[in-house]
Amino acid sequence: MITRLLQRVFPADNQERNSEPREMWLQAVLRDIPAGSRILDAGAGEQAHKKYCDHLTYVAQDFAQYSGHGDGKGLQCGTWNQSHLDIVSDITAIPEPDGSFDAIMCTEVFEHLPSPLAALDEFARLLNPSRGMLILTAPFCAFTHQAPYFFGTGFSPYWYLEHLPSKGFEIIAIQANGNFPAYLAQETARIPYIAQRYCNMKLHPWEELGLLLTRSLLWRMYQADTSSQEFACFGYHVLARKRI
Repeated sequence: MITRLLQRVFPADNQERNSEPREMWLQAVLRDIPAGSRILDAGAGEQAHKKYCDHLTYVAQDFAQYSGHGDGKGLQCGTWNQSHLDIVSDITAIPEPDGSFDAIMCTEVFEHLPSPLAALDEFARLLNPSRGMLILTAPFCAFTHQAPYFFGTGFSPYWYLEHLPSKGFEIIAIQANGNFPAYLAQETARIPYIAQRYCNMKLHPWEELGLLLTRSLLWRMYQADTSSQEFACFGYHVLARKRI
């Protein structure tokens, strides 16, 4: 009963507070790309964002080595269908001509790349020099997921400010997703799972009550928050264009 009350005060599926703003941002950005433009979904996985690209010529690329179970450590997806990819390749060596895409979308992928800077080099090569748009999202702070293909825990806005210009991109916008209370609430929701999986324990009712009170506080902080995203958040949404 306490767990159900906990979920009502601050829903356990805090992933919605992570994914929904990102989905809304992607949908708006992709809608503004001119119809008929050729877009590369780099590291497309299961092509979750293809649905926003009906007006575009959509090309999905991935290395297609993740099975859904990985090495069994951390968070895994369980199932992972990559049977409909257009290109199977390393993201740093995509077999397409220079300047062959009008836009590149790469969402929640950089933490899974051993060399994200090399991926930026490849994106710069592939983008049309006159109108190439780069659409990026990545976590600010992530825990182990899709291992063993997990190489970085996150990217701050300073990472983009440092590296995108040096790779030939002009930054149009960097937007935070969420804030510190929202991020903490997401991770607090994992405590029963972590306790059971890694500690072989079930929370006592008074411990569930402690979570309830903690998340009630986080909910009030979330509603009152004005700028804690500068401290921590889910991640960043980045829009850039290739510099002529």
